[in-house]
Amino acid sequence: MPEGDSLYRFAEKLRPVLAGQLLERARSHGPGPVPQVHRIVGATCTGVRAQGKNLIISFDNGLALRGHLRMYGTWHVYKPGERWTRPESQARLVLEVPGAVVVNFSAPVIELIEERALAAYQPIAGLGPNLLDDDFDEDEAFRRFRDPARAPLTIGDVIMDQRVMAGVGNIWKHETLFHCGINPWRTVAELDDDTLRGLIAKARQLLRASVGKPGPDGRKPRRPTMHTYMRASLPCRRCSTILRSSPQGVDIRHTAWCPTCQPLAEGQPAPTPRKAWSTRARRA
Repeated sequence: MPEGDSLYRFAEKLRPVLAGQLLERARSHGPGPVPQVHRIVGATCTGVRAQGKNLIISFDNGLALRGHLRMYGTWHVYKPGERWTRPESQARLVLEVPGAVVVNFSAPVIELIEERALAAYQPIAGLGPNLLDDDFDEDEAFRRFRDPARAPLTIGDVIMDQRVMAGVGNIWKHETLFHCGINPWRTVAELDDDTLRGLIAKARQLLRASVGKPGPDGRKPRRPTMHTYMRASLPCRRCSTILRSSPQGVDIRHTAWCPTCQPLAEGQPAPTPRKAWSTRARRA
């Protein structure tokens, strides 16, 4: 699934193409509900932004498009008349502005909504602080982690809860927990305040590095190396212990971890390991 850093990059790609441009033509297709995009034809795009895993395109007539890519959605930009790299049948949304054609392929969620309603619209209003925002509110994210209802939940689940902090998906769940030395099956209640704040800071650091945002020293960082994501049954890059993997969460995704670098709490039973992903998925 595209994560917060991927949506940030999509917004960066679409913004110079759409912002300030008059929308000349638009069309949308199923499956699922089809937004009435004729309502934005003739309007001017006023901005493109990412909010967590959502991409929002705003127009000067007060309407906005919201797209959520889920597992397989993507955004492409073409020149007029240029051949598309994916078939027309996969196009969910097509926007034409002078000099460019923007196409969304395979997103299950494309909807048109009034911009003023976004503040109260649950898929947006319910989001926690966005890790990639320059004014990210660490204290608010910490407060949401400490909600009593989340205390008994595993940190591997809660770190991906977009209502806590927006932007972390399966990739950065794995990598944040590894760098912080936290086992994914530890509960939130087991983690002290300093550990939780360190986790929030590391998640933000990794996402910012992924999109190339400069660190405190002003230097542009390298994209982080993957230590556990998609590496089940391979040696840990830090200590050479074989990584383990087990299903976790309501959507039964596999979570990989290093038993040495990310130990369980004393006396905590280890999750039942499962067969690793396919050989192709287990590339080093």
